[in-house]
Amino acid sequence: MSNTDIFEKLRNGEAISPNDPDAYKMLAASYATKKLLVQMNNATEPEEIRNFLSQITDAEIDSTVNVFTPFYINYGKHIKIGKNVFINFDCVFLDLGGITIDDNVFIAPKVSVLSEGHPTSIEDRHTLIPKAIHIKKNAWIGAGATILPGVTIGENAVVAAGAVVSKDIAPNTVVGGIPAKFIKNI
Repeated sequence: MSNTDIFEKLRNGEAISPNDPDAYKMLAASYATKKLLVQMNNATEPEEIRNFLSQITDAEIDSTVNVFTPFYINYGKHIKIGKNVFINFDCVFLDLGGITIDDNVFIAPKVSVLSEGHPTSIEDRHTLIPKAIHIKKNAWIGAGATILPGVTIGENAVVAAGAVVSKDIAPNTVVGGIPAKFIKNI
């Protein structure tokens, strides 16, 4: 049996069985995050929102970052946010697998960034499979888009509204659709 902390296992991309003796820690951490989220989602001042987000992520959020609440996060400690990032209303970040957002990224309303998934087999469906997501500099994620586990969005890329991104997106491209496909270079 590994002595590695369950959150380190998640960051390392290790699948977590529902029988893992430390699996309960994920739920406990999510409820601790929820307490801070309730306060953050009721805050009205940008500095206050960033302060709560800093507590949730356990990292200082730069003064150039703006988040319009409500914003939903299940853990928070595996989120890294660069400078001059804008996150619009009603976004969902499931970050147990890790989410990195580089500088100058725009995220439109109702975007879901989901770094966690499950196997399709019935026997293993409760196993959690974490895969890190990286949104690179100057990317723009359109309204209602969904970014699935393990995806990298290339620098300067644009993800069209409503797209479901299941594969890496090349830099300097526009993608859209379900699943997201190349539309054009920019």
